[in-house]
Amino acid sequence: MSHFTLFQRDDCHLCDQALAVLAAARFPDFVSVWIDDDEGLEARYGARVPVLRRGDGVELEWPFDVEAARRFAA
Repeated sequence: MSHFTLFQRDDCHLCDQALAVLAAARFPDFVSVWIDDDEGLEARYGARVPVLRRGDGVELEWPFDVEAARRFAA
């Protein structure tokens, strides 16, 4: 099971940028969750996506860079 979740939405250019940053950081495996069809997630993350959440509940909001992603995963 992954210890990281990336909250994102369909057709989100910022989400695409976040995925590129995570790839460049060689980020550990994560689960992608699309918020589009979930009212609760939309209410919580709607204007904030992409948001990366660690298993302990700590969140890293966009914008983040390679170094921030690496520190977050450490």
